[in-house]
Amino acid sequence: MPSETRLKSNAPRKSRFKLGRTVILLLLLLIVSIGAIGAIILFETEKPLVTLREEVRYLGRNASIAFEINDRKQGIRTVTATIEQNGQSRELFQKTFQRKTWYYGAGPAQSDGVIEFDSKKAKLKDGDAELVITASDFSLNGMFTGNSTVQRFPVTIDTKLPKVTLEHTQRYILPGGSGIVVYDVSEPVKKHGVLVNDVFFRGFPVPNRENRFVAYIALAWDTDKIEGSRVIARDMAGNEGKAVFSMIKKKADYKKDNINVSDGFLETKVPEFEQYYPDMQGSILDKYLYTNNEVRRQNADIIKKLCTTPQADQLWKDKFLRMSGASMAGYADLRTYLYKGKAVDQQVHLGMDIASTTAVEIKAANRGKVIYADYLGIYGNTVILDHGQGLFSLYSHLSRIDTELEEIVDQGAIIGRSGATGMAGGDHLHFSVLVHGIFVTPVEWWDQHWIDVNINDITNQL
Repeated sequence: MPSETRLKSNAPRKSRFKLGRTVILLLLLLIVSIGAIGAIILFETEKPLVTLREEVRYLGRNASIAFEINDRKQGIRTVTATIEQNGQSRELFQKTFQRKTWYYGAGPAQSDGVIEFDSKKAKLKDGDAELVITASDFSLNGMFTGNSTVQRFPVTIDTKLPKVTLEHTQRYILPGGSGIVVYDVSEPVKKHGVLVNDVFFRGFPVPNRENRFVAYIALAWDTDKIEGSRVIARDMAGNEGKAVFSMIKKKADYKKDNINVSDGFLETKVPEFEQYYPDMQGSILDKYLYTNNEVRRQNADIIKKLCTTPQADQLWKDKFLRMSGASMAGYADLRTYLYKGKAVDQQVHLGMDIASTTAVEIKAANRGKVIYADYLGIYGNTVILDHGQGLFSLYSHLSRIDTELEEIVDQGAIIGRSGATGMAGGDHLHFSVLVHGIFVTPVEWWDQHWIDVNINDITNQL
């Protein structure tokens, strides 16, 4: 009996021992698990990602290189950029971040920066080199040094400016007038052309002449003075060569005219515009003024955009055809619009209005590609032709369009019929010429003598 009693008293002690051991094991397991998870976090092995915002192949005299570093775990600790060439290394960028926590997010997950390259400070020679970007994170991996990414980008250092040689520049030019500049560039470049009053006119190759280019230029009708006329050529490394020239602005006189806006005209025209611009509000006069201003501005934006990517080849030749008929209005006429004897608006007429018989055939003034054939607000039914190298012509107020987009039409080809669509009070053709999106006077382009003196004689001799 005593021994049996002793066994019963030992049973609770064994149960308590087993329970305690289980608790200790669970605690140890929990500690090990926490440690393992912590180790996974603190010793994570994912390396930072290094990318350039734009591909960099060349470095000129000065360059700015935008980069981005990403590390979505421990976060970014250091970023360093160097330029290396023939065993020489120059530091261009260095940034270190302070640790914020011991878990994820110890450093920023993303860092943007700009590396500034100055060839004078770098003191390296033109030729092949490597841009090296090194990024490390806050991981304890790698003997507590963190994960590192070393990204190498082969580049070419080029500090030589392209040489621009002027062969011909426009000497005299009218506001609203056109001209050409011919120039040579010493090497293949990324961008070249003419700047006049901060307006860029792209250059195009002269056939059968290596490294020779022609740029068609123009002055807007309201140009007050000419400043900063120069040819620029920018190479792949961003080096920009230039050649400065001067032009003499001739005096231009523009006609002033009053246009009476009648109720009958408004009642006829406003419903037409409402079909295409249903958001117009207010009185019939308000809707007319909206069309003559806001819609006019929208139309100008469309035309300008169409003129930004001209055909590279010259499709036109010699003078542009003029539709036979009486001139109703001229280029850059300053118009004041009167309603019931009161001035309600002012606009500038950027073309020539020519009237003949009703629904007369409208012919292409010169060879070109159809880049627009549709309704265009104040211009009504409109056709725009791209004649190449920045030269365009516009035909508007048509009663119908007889051509299609992308069609190449020869000089004299029928492209439509005259009419009174858009902001037209009667049947006529509104004809415009544009140089790189700038409306110019068509009179010069109708004149074979002007074309010979200002374009043909020059390009044929060079």
